[in-house]
Amino acid sequence: MTSFDTSPQLNVWRALLALAVVFVMLATTGWTALRRHEATSGLQVSLTAWERGSVAGHRLPDPHAAPARLSRFFVSLTAPERNRLATRYPLAVGNMNGAPVKLRYRANRVALGQAREVESERMHDKRLSASGQQEAGRRMHRFDSLMRGGRQILAFDPAGSGRVAEVFGDLTEADRISVVVPGVDTDLLTFQRTNRRYTAPVGMAKSLYAAERAAEPSTRTAVIAWADYTAPAGLGIDSATAMRAEDGAVRLNALLRALPGGAPVSVFCHSYGSVLCGIAAHGMPRRVVDIAVAASPGMRVTNAAHLGTSARVWAMRDPDDWVQDVPYLEVGGLGHGADPVSAAFGARVLSARDAKGHSGYFEPGTDSLRNLADIGAGAYQAVECAHEDDGCRADLPGKAAAGRA
Repeated sequence: MTSFDTSPQLNVWRALLALAVVFVMLATTGWTALRRHEATSGLQVSLTAWERGSVAGHRLPDPHAAPARLSRFFVSLTAPERNRLATRYPLAVGNMNGAPVKLRYRANRVALGQAREVESERMHDKRLSASGQQEAGRRMHRFDSLMRGGRQILAFDPAGSGRVAEVFGDLTEADRISVVVPGVDTDLLTFQRTNRRYTAPVGMAKSLYAAERAAEPSTRTAVIAWADYTAPAGLGIDSATAMRAEDGAVRLNALLRALPGGAPVSVFCHSYGSVLCGIAAHGMPRRVVDIAVAASPGMRVTNAAHLGTSARVWAMRDPDDWVQDVPYLEVGGLGHGADPVSAAFGARVLSARDAKGHSGYFEPGTDSLRNLADIGAGAYQAVECAHEDDGCRADLPGKAAAGRA
């Protein structure tokens, strides 16, 4: 592992470097990167319609009510009533924490079909530029892909660059649940890729799901590719601050609190996703037993104890990952704090010896993926530490303690 000098002079130099980088970014991207672009979305329209709606002569509950309250409401309905709500308010139901998982899948399929029709019309809208029509075509094909083959879409919002989450496995029957939180440049169009597939959320989650089943075939696992937040676009000012991560942390914790059953949950956070997870950590429910970060620029704290979580904290970084060269500090809201793989941080540091650069931690056959899968499947004693002292395996539960909830 790389050795870091922590002298005051070097820290001052890093601070100056961080500020210089920010000024360059501001000069090239402009202060407009800080502005939020808000518009009335289809999701908000669907939620407003829900708030005015009724079923069997009774008003519908607050769509933002606690998941347990909404769950009881849906249980009280007949199957036809639930299906009518999913068809009438697809975006509201498809993104409603507390709605039955399979009903959310059904509602999001309806919402995807409607969004696909909108983009199909925009492809031929002469008021759009040629590039605008091409963008509509790409979005239409993405929506069409998300509707195919019984895909399990847990969240979907086509507004702006879009948000989406997909489940692999049976979420309601799982013994262990894993959530993959990606970093910058994640949106609807980059949610999955044909080339470099394991750098995109779908490829990451599918690879992890397969590796978990290989690690513990008798353990029923489910993996969520969670891109249900507005990630920073590129390495600009948004990625140097916590603004996007703070918004995303609220959304991630809302999902975690609404997951069905009582299976233990492991959260896997890549790159800027680890900033989000660091902010979310103190608010995660206790069923979250592991937070593992890869290629992290920092978690907005000086050490793992300050995360305020009872979950085990794991960290890994490929020796060839460029992220090791970022200034690990926070100055005036810029930067993301201490290095999670440093000894002073106090995380359990895992081997990532065979990872492929900054985006290759989920590549099949790598130490990094095997370690993440062992954590997700509860096979803690099988993980490989980054250092020969095996310190990352200290005080870990055995298979019997880490298995079924």
